[in-house]
Amino acid sequence: MSLVVVGSVAFDAIETPLGSTNGKIIGGAATFISLVSSYFCPRVNLVAVVGGDFPKETISLFKAKGINTEGLQIKENEKSFFWAGKYHDDLNSRDTLVTELNVLGTFDPVIPESYQDCEYLMLGNLSPDVQMTVLKRLRKRPKLVVMDTMNFWMRPEVLPELKAVLAQVDVLSINDEEARILSGEHSLVKAAKVIKKMGPKTLIIKKGEHGALLFGPQDELFYAPALPLEEVYDPTGAGDCFAAGFIAHMASKNSTSLEDMKRGVIKGSAMASFCVEKFGTERIINLTADEIAAREQLFADLVKI
Repeated sequence: MSLVVVGSVAFDAIETPLGSTNGKIIGGAATFISLVSSYFCPRVNLVAVVGGDFPKETISLFKAKGINTEGLQIKENEKSFFWAGKYHDDLNSRDTLVTELNVLGTFDPVIPESYQDCEYLMLGNLSPDVQMTVLKRLRKRPKLVVMDTMNFWMRPEVLPELKAVLAQVDVLSINDEEARILSGEHSLVKAAKVIKKMGPKTLIIKKGEHGALLFGPQDELFYAPALPLEEVYDPTGAGDCFAAGFIAHMASKNSTSLEDMKRGVIKGSAMASFCVEKFGTERIINLTADEIAAREQLFADLVKI
């Protein structure tokens, strides 16, 4: 099934208690989502923008993974988006050290004709205006629209634009802090009810090392644990890998059912657990089918009685 992924393709520089990247590495929401999705979907269509400084070999890697880059704009005389951050000891909080929007500041997404058969759409974390533009430029509404966002877009001055997009999506994936900010409720159960009234029929709330909650259309509740890991090197991109595992599962099954969404949460959790084991995309680039299957089985075993 046709999957379209929209988001940032960028550079990151990261410092955690276990080390640092010692300079720029490849990052960005659409990078993580596309790479993970390519393990499950034969056709992943990328919509993003980079500058002329972005490595051509990385674009070649995308193509080698079966990622269609027809929707990747390259602005030769400009610079790619760059973010630098430092994580605190608990790895649940971080300080942003540098944010350079560069080409992302004027990103006008182009939807190629070959993408117009999109049946599954993943709106990675971006400006709500860009997310809405993508929805408007698809001539046919996809079967399933999944959206990720963050607290930066929940500020009062941009909240109306965010809510306009929320009214158009089927599934929203955010973390527990963001759910509380967006809803104004401390209880995640109450928060889910408030957020679902904004539009999404299904809400996924990620709780880091405490797993993830899925609130279904009829208030069904599903919980997926997180896998205890010996070491977590870099949480950057884990949420994107989670979203990728989720929507790629739905697309590969050509399904919008609640039962497949539950399985998608498990697959997303498994892919996120790979991501944090090394810096950036290093761990998720060369996974094998056996590794993925074994990791998913570990998650199944966690909840088996």
